[in-house]
Amino acid sequence: MILLTGFEPFGGEATNPSWLAARRATSLLREQGLDAAAVEVPCVFGRSVDALAEAMDRHRPDVVLCVGQAGGRERVSIERVAINVDDARIPDNAGRQPVDEAVEPGGPAAYFSTLPIKACREAVAALGVPVEVSQTAGTYVCNHIFYGLMHRLAGSSGTRGGFIHVPYSTEQGEANGAPRLPVEDMAAALVAIATTTAGTSRDVRVSAGAEH
Repeated sequence: MILLTGFEPFGGEATNPSWLAARRATSLLREQGLDAAAVEVPCVFGRSVDALAEAMDRHRPDVVLCVGQAGGRERVSIERVAINVDDARIPDNAGRQPVDEAVEPGGPAAYFSTLPIKACREAVAALGVPVEVSQTAGTYVCNHIFYGLMHRLAGSSGTRGGFIHVPYSTEQGEANGAPRLPVEDMAAALVAIATTTAGTSRDVRVSAGAEH
């Protein structure tokens, strides 16, 4: 079972492409005969992780893809690492703005994604969709839910999970004068990541690092 989550709109935007893409990807996965579900989560510290936990308890997934919007990025970003810090530049949708607080007090400094991130990048690139392995998921609600997911999965051998950032949608990019990507391309990338994860037990060894 594949579970995808996307966020509600935030930061003054009317839509959030992470949710639009997660919902569309779920439909595409189901058309392939795969069991999949999409859940919209609040862009709120704490409550986003609670909503994810409820969805995981309900669906008992084998693969979890949490998806978020990264306005300004040019590519689908497969995140490598979640860090144990909340440091919000802007308030969340409930007005919360934690600064230098732990996502999980007493938790480890960081968790790595358990997705086969290099194989997933190769699969998305084969579709002609711009993609990268990203070394930071930020310190806002995206990183918060990513860390919460990996903390829940720590020590579990049955479920694999990780986080994917998507750029602005075409409409958002035009409105903001920023890089953009069609939601359909985002959804295709998510399908490739989900199916690659389900069918890959060992990641490929290719370079996908960064100098800065």
